[in-house]
Amino acid sequence: MNKWIMTMCNAPRRSGGALLVCLALLGSAQALAQDERRDALVEESAEAQQSQAQLQQKIDAADDATREALRELRRAEREARRLEAYNEELARQVDEQDETLERRQRAIEQLANAGERLPVLNRQLVDRLERLVSADMPFLHDERQARLASLERMLDSGGMSAADKLDRVLAAWRTELDYGREVDAWHGSLSQGDVAREVDYLRLGRLGWYYLTPDGQQGGVWQSAEGRWRSLDGEALDEVRKGLRIAREERVPAMLDLPLSVEPEAGRDQSRNPGEGEAS
Repeated sequence: MNKWIMTMCNAPRRSGGALLVCLALLGSAQALAQDERRDALVEESAEAQQSQAQLQQKIDAADDATREALRELRRAEREARRLEAYNEELARQVDEQDETLERRQRAIEQLANAGERLPVLNRQLVDRLERLVSADMPFLHDERQARLASLERMLDSGGMSAADKLDRVLAAWRTELDYGREVDAWHGSLSQGDVAREVDYLRLGRLGWYYLTPDGQQGGVWQSAEGRWRSLDGEALDEVRKGLRIAREERVPAMLDLPLSVEPEAGRDQSRNPGEGEAS
């Protein structure tokens, strides 16, 4: 359009008024061209800004995806560590179970062998218990002999398994072994020759066995080496009375100065008379 206006204005024999019109048209055309260029620049700037915004959106989306990928990676690493620890724990438990199974298998094999030996073992234990009771002080004689007789009948019977019989035998052994740790007192009958009388008995483990008449005037100590009672008097009777009160929990434990029923072991103080010593 500008070229047309320039052509019209440059034509020969144009009047002054026409020239002014041409110049006006030319100015308008130039202004219009500038507006068009400005509009084009504005449009290009808008397109550039839109492109920049779209690019920024893509960058932001990429950053979000990257951050989400990093979070997923960290979660995967934590889960992998957890699974690894879990697998290690399972492996340890499996190893322990394998060892337990092996121990049980060995125990079953040993039990099968022991099952064949239990009857012999039961007989040996009862025989040894009988020898122990026979060599011991004869306290609670009827009770202990009845227990041994019951064991003998049990071994000869067929109504119990060998394992159950072993439990009974071991229970009898525990009872006898407990006698060595007890301080005991009871009321019973004492026969000396043709004379029988009621007395109070005191037993200090397997070290000392004593009796005292109800009136407290007579008493004695069992002498294992001689197999008989030896009379006590004076302060010894007082000590037996004190021991009876201790055994019945009527007074606090205290040292007792009493002769022993058993011979002192070799190496002890030989200044004491044989069969005498302190008991507590």
